[in-house]
Amino acid sequence: MRGTLSAIYSTCAYAVFFATFLYLIAFVENLIVLKSINSGASGHLGVSLIVNVAVLVLFGLQHSVMARPAFKRRWTRIVPHEAERSTYVLAASLALIIVFWAWRPLPQLV
Repeated sequence: MRGTLSAIYSTCAYAVFFATFLYLIAFVENLIVLKSINSGASGHLGVSLIVNVAVLVLFGLQHSVMARPAFKRRWTRIVPHEAERSTYVLAASLALIIVFWAWRPLPQLV
């Protein structure tokens, strides 16, 4: 039963990743999505830079911290070992979704 639940969880996590990755392509290329890298009203340059750097740091920290062996050893005490990678993928996808949601277009070309 545990293996079946883990397989279902992993399938869902990777489905979220796949959808997020497709959205990332559309987000960066300004294709038909709800919000893209340049959509929305541009605000003050300083505020936009702070928000954008903050969400990119969040994404980077999630990737760096969860990839460390020490974190993995502690994390697998909570999450079953077979679901550890899927949890990492799901967390990375959620961090990227936060980037999409919070992203502020810049008022000028960079």
